[in-house]
Amino acid sequence: MDGGAQRITSPVLRERKGDARKIVCLTAYDFPFAEIVDQAGVDVVLVGDSLGVVVQGQENTLTVTMDEMLYHTRIAARAVKRALVVADMPFLSYQCGPDKAVENAGRFLKEAGAAAVKLEGGRNIAATLEAIVRIDIPVMGHVGLTPQSIHRMGGYKVQRERKRLVADARAVEAAGAFAVILEGIPAEIAGEITDAVSIPTIGIGAGAHCDGQILVLHDLLGLCTRFSPKFVKRYADLGRLAREAVGAYAEDVRAGKFPESQHAFSAAPKANHRTAS
Repeated sequence: MDGGAQRITSPVLRERKGDARKIVCLTAYDFPFAEIVDQAGVDVVLVGDSLGVVVQGQENTLTVTMDEMLYHTRIAARAVKRALVVADMPFLSYQCGPDKAVENAGRFLKEAGAAAVKLEGGRNIAATLEAIVRIDIPVMGHVGLTPQSIHRMGGYKVQRERKRLVADARAVEAAGAFAVILEGIPAEIAGEITDAVSIPTIGIGAGAHCDGQILVLHDLLGLCTRFSPKFVKRYADLGRLAREAVGAYAEDVRAGKFPESQHAFSAAPKANHRTAS
């Protein structure tokens, strides 16, 4: 774990633009995993709408609701002591105009304990992003492959339109974002964007030139095997370990090996050994 005790804030993160030491980001959706991720020393915990796929078993993120995002953000934020907690704004929570977007963004800070929100899009949502920033809510941008736009993009496809991608990142920067996620972008274009903007770039499937990296925790830990994106590196196979543990438990129960005597309570209560003061 990183030994630094300083709480990560959006200004702290922004100041790390161009640092040799990269920014580390991961998703988390509940108390136990958010606590583990935070204690491991990551800089940003993103409560992503990717929970629709890796937690809820949906085909995409479009079905995730505000109430679901507020719930997961609340329980994850409760566990985090050091990292910056960023909440994903789900589909149609900000696309319906700046007023509704500001209200929903505020709910993540007021009701769920997030310190920032994330919006997908570039020039098309710049005015909305700016409206949220204007009332002092930090915003992380997200350009390139934006999962809430899969129907327009025709699926989860690498984005290669250099001019559009650079313009979108610059628009997000100009609107006041403190950082921007670059997803599904060729490494050389991501590097160009990183050089072109003054805010940190956080890559996912965007190569090594970004100022930081983010992955979906369930992909990293081997807990979600339905999809295997090229950019994912699996650091553990917890899915296999969990299946083995549950299988061993099932065998013990069926064979009468669990519970054993040490797992059962005695009928006679233990004596109270308190001494008189």
